[in-house]
Amino acid sequence: MKIVLAGGSGQVGTMLARTFLSAGHEVVVLSRRPARAPWRTVYWDAHTLPLGGEVWVAEINGADVVVNLAGRSVNCRYTPRNRRLIMDSRVQSVRAVGEGIGRCARPPAVWLQASTATIYSHRFDAANDDATGIIGGTEPGVPELWKFSIDVARAWERAATEVPLSGTRLVLLRSALTLSPDAGGVFDVLLRLVRLGLGGAWADGRQYVSWIHYQDFISACNWLINRTDISGPVNLAAPEPLPNEQFMRDLRRAWGTSVGLPATKMMLELGAMVMRTETELVLKSRRVAPSRLLQEGFAFTFPTWREGAIDLCRRWREQRAPARA
Repeated sequence: MKIVLAGGSGQVGTMLARTFLSAGHEVVVLSRRPARAPWRTVYWDAHTLPLGGEVWVAEINGADVVVNLAGRSVNCRYTPRNRRLIMDSRVQSVRAVGEGIGRCARPPAVWLQASTATIYSHRFDAANDDATGIIGGTEPGVPELWKFSIDVARAWERAATEVPLSGTRLVLLRSALTLSPDAGGVFDVLLRLVRLGLGGAWADGRQYVSWIHYQDFISACNWLINRTDISGPVNLAAPEPLPNEQFMRDLRRAWGTSVGLPATKMMLELGAMVMRTETELVLKSRRVAPSRLLQEGFAFTFPTWREGAIDLCRRWREQRAPARA
């Protein structure tokens, strides 16, 4: 197959490109900063279709799969400028991909469009599944700033579903935290806290953490490409989300340490200011269930965090082990 990854130069895109290439597929990455890689990279601005747009549109024409991962990181302070950049980067890239597909004489069979499990409500009582999950934004007592993430997620998905498609199946990937041992990723940051003895509960530790092992994320994407009968929103999350306190405890055990100093809400607020990010990323309760995947027969390799954490810790150590002579 020919697979085009728009915005595929980030961590998740690189994982997918590496896997697709090793499976023998032709991989093309569309990037604002093309760099040398084992696969072909083509410039696009993730925004418009100028005269030069035909270059990357030609890559989509005749491709089997398009995966759009483009979007500015939400790991920042939600200033008015950053909010505008986050929203525009997602909506405009989706519209560009959609317009590109519309220009194809041979459009791709499937379009996997990145979304986020953050679209669901902050809740503790039950998990949000694909069919009955409550879209967030109206929960009582939730900080007003948290609603921005919901607005972004809804606009992101709406931009994709408004694209007139003929012959292309659209799948919205409502992904939880995708955890891999790679440097600079979410797991790398979490493990650093544990290694420093700071891997205790955050605030009261009741907020749920939804996550997915990177191998299951990749397997789910492959599975969705091949399942021609599935379209629309799909939750990409492990079947067993768990409270932050337990999540961090299991990570400490997997690493082999029992010490983990907790962080109060005030400490988290101060830390977020210093790190130029928002506490929503750690305080919102994301309790998500992958009902469609499970009902349709997808098998998780790492359904529980305990086994996922053990595997990720092992892989993290192996990646950083001194080269053997």
